[in-house]
Parts: sequence; C-alpha cells; structure tokens
Amino acid sequence: MAGLRERGGSRIQRPWSVYRASTFELSNEMIGLALAGNSQDPDEPVLEFSVACTDLLTPALDRKPNSFVAVSCTTPPQAFWTKHAQTEVIEGTSNPIFLSSIAFFQDSNINQQTQVKLAVYDVKDRSQGTMYMLGSALFPVKELLQERSHRLDLELRSAENQRVGNVTIAAWQMEERQDQRMSVGRLPDSINGRTMLPVDESLAESMGVRIKYSSLCKDTLLRSVFGGTMSRMYRFPTTDGNHLRVLEQMAESVLSLNIPRQFVKLLLEEDASRVCELEELGELSPCWENLRRQIVSQYQTIILAYQETLTDLNDYRGPSFKASNLKAERKLEFMPTNLHVQRMRVQDELGFEHTYDVITIGAPAAHCQGFKNSGLRKLIQKFEEAKKHEYEEGCSALSSSQSIVYIPQDIVRAKEIIAHINTLKTQVSYYAERLSRAAKDRSASGLERTLAILADKTRQLVTVCDCKLLASAIQALNAARPEYIASKASPSADSEQVVLRNDQDTLLAKWSGRNSRSSLHADWHEEEWEKVWLNVDKSLECIIQRVDKLLQKERRPSVSSQDSSQMDLQGGATKKDDEKGGAFWINPGSQSQDSPSSQPPPSSSPPPSSSPPALSSAHPPSPEKESCEWSEALYPLLTTLTECVAMMSDTAKKSMVFLLMQDSAPTIAMDLSLQYRRDVVFCQTLTALICGFIIKLRNCLRDNGFLRQLYTIGLLAQFESLLSTYGEELAMLEDMSVGIMDLRNVTFKVTQATGSSAPDMLPIITGNRDGFNVRIPLPGTMFDALPREIQSGMLLRVQPVHFNVGINEQQTLAEKFGDTSLQEIINLESLSRLNSYYEQFKEVLPEDCLPRSRSQTCLPELLRFLGQNVHARKNKNVDILWQAAEICRRLNGVRFTSCKSAKDRTAMSVTLEQCLILQHEHGMAPQVFTQALDCMRSIGTREGVIQKNLSGLLPVRDFRLDPSLLYSLPLLALSPNLLVVWIFLSVAYFLAKLRCS
Repeated sequence: MAGLRERGGSRIQRPWSVYRASTFELSNEMIGLALAGNSQDPDEPVLEFSVACTDLLTPALDRKPNSFVAVSCTTPPQAFWTKHAQTEVIEGTSNPIFLSSIAFFQDSNINQQTQVKLAVYDVKDRSQGTMYMLGSALFPVKELLQERSHRLDLELRSAENQRVGNVTIAAWQMEERQDQRMSVGRLPDSINGRTMLPVDESLAESMGVRIKYSSLCKDTLLRSVFGGTMSRMYRFPTTDGNHLRVLEQMAESVLSLNIPRQFVKLLLEEDASRVCELEELGELSPCWENLRRQIVSQYQTIILAYQETLTDLNDYRGPSFKASNLKAERKLEFMPTNLHVQRMRVQDELGFEHTYDVITIGAPAAHCQGFKNSGLRKLIQKFEEAKKHEYEEGCSALSSSQSIVYIPQDIVRAKEIIAHINTLKTQVSYYAERLSRAAKDRSASGLERTLAILADKTRQLVTVCDCKLLASAIQALNAARPEYIASKASPSADSEQVVLRNDQDTLLAKWSGRNSRSSLHADWHEEEWEKVWLNVDKSLECIIQRVDKLLQKERRPSVSSQDSSQMDLQGGATKKDDEKGGAFWINPGSQSQDSPSSQPPPSSSPPPSSSPPALSSAHPPSPEKESCEWSEALYPLLTTLTECVAMMSDTAKKSMVFLLMQDSAPTIAMDLSLQYRRDVVFCQTLTALICGFIIKLRNCLRDNGFLRQLYTIGLLAQFESLLSTYGEELAMLEDMSVGIMDLRNVTFKVTQATGSSAPDMLPIITGNRDGFNVRIPLPGTMFDALPREIQSGMLLRVQPVHFNVGINEQQTLAEKFGDTSLQEIINLESLSRLNSYYEQFKEVLPEDCLPRSRSQTCLPELLRFLGQNVHARKNKNVDILWQAAEICRRLNGVRFTSCKSAKDRTAMSVTLEQCLILQHEHGMAPQVFTQALDCMRSIGTREGVIQKNLSGLLPVRDFRLDPSLLYSLPLLALSPNLLVVWIFLSVAYFLAKLRCS
C-alpha cells in the first residue's frame, strides 16, 4: 500500500507526533510532549493517521461495499463517545484506501488514555442515505505512539462479534521543515526525471517562523479578524510516487459585523452633514424654502432608517456570519451572507509550504428590498434617464430667455469643489497655526518651510474658487434671498427681473431681460466675489513680504533702525500698491468697512505695539523679545488670512450646496432610495474586500515583489460569480456588478497598531461615498517588515474585476429563452480592465515581482485565451472562470467566489479549483483527481458551511452527543438535507416521550 509504506533513508528527528526511541515503550512525559502540539506551526495537528481497509465482507456476497470510516473518541472520565471525523465514501471495493487522513488538532485535548473507535459503514444507496455498520475496532492513542512502526492492524468486528475485515492505521511522521528542506543552492535540476523550476527566494526563509505567524488560529493579526476555524487533512499521491500533504481550513470573520457597524455610522454622519449644509444656507424665499423643507424631510427619513439599522447591528448577539436563510432579514441587510475564508496549505515532497486563499461570500445584493424592479444597473439607468428628462424639460422651459441651467458635468464639478474646499480650508488653517508656532519659536527654517506649504495650499484654494461655475452659483443663491425678491417686486417694463417657477415641484431661477447677467449687479456685483478671493491672495502676499523682512533682519542683525524704517516705508508702499491694484479689503469682524479708502484692517499693517520701529533700540533685543516680536508681527496677518479664507470658503460652499439642491430636488426620493440600495450592496462587497486584503497582506508580508506591486499599481481583486442570468439572480448580478465597480473608490492605508489586543488590530474606515479609506493596523514587528513607501502612509489602490458564468439549470433556461447580454457585458468590461492592469504592470514592474508557476503557459497567452473565451458565444463556458482565476493568482491578486448563498455552487467551484491547483502546480496523480474532488466535497470544510446554515450550530465534530444518536451522524454528513428530517423526527420523538411520561 503506497500510502502507508515506510519511507526509505535516514529519518530526521520529529518534533511532535511520533518519537522513535531505542525501546518499544515511551515514557508518559514523551507522549505528553508529543500530544502537546507543534509550537512552530499551531495549525499542525498533534496526531494524524491514515486509514485503509482490507477484505471487507458484506452479507450479499455478489456486492462489494461502498464504505467509509467514522471516527469517534472518548477520553476518561468521559462516559460517552464523541464523533470526531469521517473519511470519504469509496465505492465498489473491498480494499479501500482513504485519501482523507484523520487529524487531531491542539484544541482536541486528547491524551495517551484517549480511546479511538473506528466504525466502518456500507452505504447501500448514497442518494437516499441508506447504510448500515459493517464493523468497528478500538485502540488507545498510547498504543499507536508506542508501536515501533507507528502502524496498527486491527480486526473489524460486527455487532454479532463476527470478523468482517481488517483496518490499518498508520500515523504520519511530520519532519521539521527546516531540517527537511534543502537549501536553494542545492536544489537538484530534476527529481525522478521531472524538471524542477527555480524556487523563489522568499520560500527559502524560515518557513516555521512564517507559518507560525500566519496561522489562522494563533497569528496576532489573523486571529483578531478570523475565528471558528475548521480544518481537514488529506494525503494525495503524486505522479512521482510521493505524497502531498494538504491542510484545508475554513474560518468566518468578525468583520461581517464590525465593518457594517462602522460603515452605517459613516453614512449617518454624511447624510446628517448634508442636512446641516442645507440648513446653513440661510433665509430663502418662500418657494425655495418649501423645496428645502421637502429635501430635508426626505433625508430625515433615510437617516431614521440608518439609525434603526445601526441600533440593530449594535444589539446583534448572534454568530459572526449571516446564514443564507437571513439574506432578506432587514436588521442584517448590510452584513454579507456566509462570508468565509477558504484556505488550502500544501506541503510538497521537498517540505515547501504553499498557501492558497479564497474569500467566499453570498452574492452582494439587496435581498431585503427585493428584485421586482430589477437590480442596480437598470435602476441607475432609469435614474439617469429621469435626470436627463428633467434637464431637457428645464432647458425647453427656459429656452425663450437667458438662464442658468446646470449640465450633469456641473454637478460633478460642484461636488469636487465642495470636497476641495473642505480639505484646503482645513489645511490652510493648520499651516497658518504652524507658521504662528514657528514664529513664536523663532525658527527661520521652520518659518520658510511652513510658509511655502501655506502659500501653496492657499493658492490652490484660490484657484478652486476662481471659476465661472462658482460665480454663477453665487448669483443664483443671491437671487433666491427674500430681500432680492423684494427689491424686484415692482420692476419697470424695460427692467430685468428674476422669475421663479414652480413646475411639478421643480424650482428654476432665471434672469430675463436684455442682459441677464447685469440684472444681478444691483445687489451682487460680479466684482464683489472677485474681491473676496483677491483679498485672500493679497493677505497671503502681505504675510510673505513680512516673513521676508523678518528673515532678512535675522540674517543682518547689525542693521536695526534703518531696516525698521524701511519696513514701515515699504509697508506703506505696499498699501498704496494694493489700493492702486483695486484690492478690496474685507474685515470679517466688522460691517462698517465698505470701501478701499476706509481705515485698513490689521492685515495691512501690524499693531503699533508690534511695529518694526519698536525694534530700533540702542541695545540689541533679547531672544525672548525678538521671538515675541516675530509672533506679534505675523499674528494679525495670519488672523486676517484665516478669516478671509473662511469667508471665501463659506460663500463658495453655500453656493455649491444650493446648486446641488436645485439639481437633486426633482428626483430626490428616487435618488435616496437608489443610494440606500447601493449602500447595502457596497457594504457587503467592501467587507469581503477588507478580509481579502488583510489575509493577502499577511501572507505576503515578506514578499518584496508583491509589496512593490501593491504600492505601485494597486491590488488586483478578482470576483468570480456563478449567478444565472434568469429571474431574481439576474437582478442579483446587477447589484453585485455595481457593488464591485464601486470598490474603485476604496483605498487602503497600513498603520502601526496602538496596542496588542484584538480590537487594536481591527480595520478602521473613514471617508464618505465619494471615497472610503480603510486603515489596516499591524503589530509593530509586522509593520517594520513593510517597505518605506507603505510605512509612510501611501494610499494603496484596488483594481476590481468581475467574471460571471451561470452554471445551474436556470442558466439553461436563460440561454434558450432569455437574455445573457448582461453576463457578456460584465465579462467584456472586466477583461478590458484586466488587460489594462497587466499593461500597467509591464510598464513599471519586472516579472520577478510575480510568483513562480509550473504552468508552461505564460501570462500573455493566458490573457489571449481568456479573451477568446469571453468573446466566444459558448454556453456555460467555465473556462472563463478557470483562466481568470489562474491569471489572478499569477498576478498576485485576491480571489473571491460567490453564488446566491455561497453554499452549493461555491463549494463546487472552490473544491474544483483546489484539485486543479494540486494537479497542475503540485503534481497530484491524475488517476486520483475524481476521488480527491469527491473527498473534498463530501467531508471537506465546505460541508461545514452547509451544516452551519441548516442548523445554525457548530460543526458536528464539536458536539457532545448521546451515544444513541451517534449512528445517525454519518448518514447526516453524507446527505445534509436529511438533517431537517432528523431534527423533525427527533423533536417528535421527544414530544411523544414527554407526553407518555
């Protein structure tokens, strides 16, 4: 038996599972140490053995059994058996060799007294779950460890104590990776005739340390994000006669709840701020005021919905994943469905570890809101058509006279202006404060450096505010004031007037007459706005000149009184020049300053107490006095600059808010309803993306090629979906595609965690719907391993792509009678983005950044094949999914797999991908491909997802069950749908027993 034979050659000391001694007996201390686990790899089992049966007998001699082995254990003083694991079903043979191994992990709490029971079952009808037990055998753990060959041959005995066959147990011996692994320089060119490709240097690092820290169970970062880990072990033969050791793991994430809580809170703050902006517009004429009230009322309704959702999320105390039967639960609609990380770790014959992760998630969609009115793509299209219709109506209504009509590009520009104003205003205030501090500290270098930044930010702000769109919006807001309407109450026949129309709840402002722009000059001169931002520019120039004089005097301390008098003269000249240049100085704190000829504000010259003549003393001033004089000389100028910037920013922002109010008024209800649905879908997608980013970053923490690629061109996120283009799933596909494309507005930033506890490692979201930033805290040791670019806070971008191929029976209907155009459009769009990403990679990065692969097909060829399949009209063309997945792995991307609920179809896709990787990248023998696939699908970790969704409980192996119920568990594991029947019958049985008692 190839799977159980002894390996030749000298053996290396084993750290945990089996210790070879000079005697047959091992001490209790050694056995205890063997069962304590491997400190170098917490995910490793403390005991692993394979099972094979021979000469199985069935009552019907003409039929060979379809057998599997159920493993139970008990540890004294426990008085009942606990189901631990089971093997896959192997059909039609009396000598089955099972590929799945039985593994006991550190949380199993086994010891040398633990008894293990092997029960062999014969499945008569797999579809119906009809089976019976052939026989069983028992052995203690201590006996297996003390056996020299670590192999036990036991007889299987039936319930009637008849011999029904033999079962062989062989413990696997796990060598130290560091001792087993050969150095890169000594790797042979070929092994058993098979060419070996060069190994990436990152694999030559201490694998024990790397795996210890990337464990889903023990790693400081990952265990704060993921939990509830399930593990399965397999041993698959390779084409060269060796074995692959495969550890399959699956874990859920606490981010399923944590991210929606943060996200909904940000949405609440954003919408509340919009209501405040509308309220801050000030007094408006009655018709505009009514319109504002209607918009605010709509916002308050949506804010109430977000508040209820946030309360529900904060009160939720269930598991950290949302089961598929809760997809349409209103309270949990922002949570992703069945979000898990699926991991496969492969150890090859050389001892190298390879890790493959896939994030699985139910299709991000607004299930609670239903799909009668289609999904997001069509809803967005309808909304844009409604906006276009409103725009055309507005243009036609005002075509008879000159008017201000805003095109869609103006709306986008207005949002950008508001964002820029908010950012630049804050930055100007910040650097003005820093400049004042530098003056107080009398730091010449700090003064120069800070002044350069302040000048740059202020000029950027002035440039943003100096645009025609802003000027026209200010005119429109001024025309909506009650005093403006009153001043135009009795116009002459030839005069120009403002006309406010209320047409189907849509207010439009127009200026009619011979010259519509001149009609505003009576109240709001166009020059007034120019003077506002010119004041900012002039204030900045005064600061620059004053700093120059102070620095010149610092460099020539011998000159005192002459410089002071010259400074006064030049300051006066500057005043005169400003007046000649038409500078209109506005003192925000005074309303009496109406003209340039009035008394200049403090910004034009410093107060008498801080004037330069005070420095013309016979004795050199002390450093404290000079420092105070610097601060006093700049303080009034900085105050004026800050106040002028605030006046300009507030005026500009209010006008832009008023512009957006006019634009959103006709379709506000549709807009907010659509936005709510989009928020729900995006939140689910964002949660999955954050999980994928964290686990990818952790796995590649020492991969310099990946890190360089990450901060240069961003992270590739490849979403694979298996939704049909028929019925409700078509609308789900629309939702999902929009949610994925919205991820382009997400950036990541890696920071150092402030503490070592789990909450300190959780990601933090900031931003708004225009762009979200996710801050990922890392422990200090991990953060220090990052390149300088990432440590400095560089924003890391995301490039999402999405490929969909429907594979179920509904897709057959869609291909025969429906429409598959949406799937084709999504795949074509993603193909274009994928090609663009690879072109960017080739332009700026070397091929060395990419992981090595045994595949003989290069990336350009893979992309060409993918393009051919995308353009080919072939039904259920799953080649698209396989090729896209391989390209993603070859480009250091993150993989996501989805179907409606992330159960059946997702399990089929994930297990198939795992087997393909094992065959193509690790040389798994082709003759066991089907058996390995069936093994992973029947008893792998994906079965745990089905169990959790059907029962809402922990995996079966964690139960503490009564022995009388043990017989039914293998049957349930084979056919999970029977779990419902089993629960129903059990409840009925207990109720009947209760009545009888």
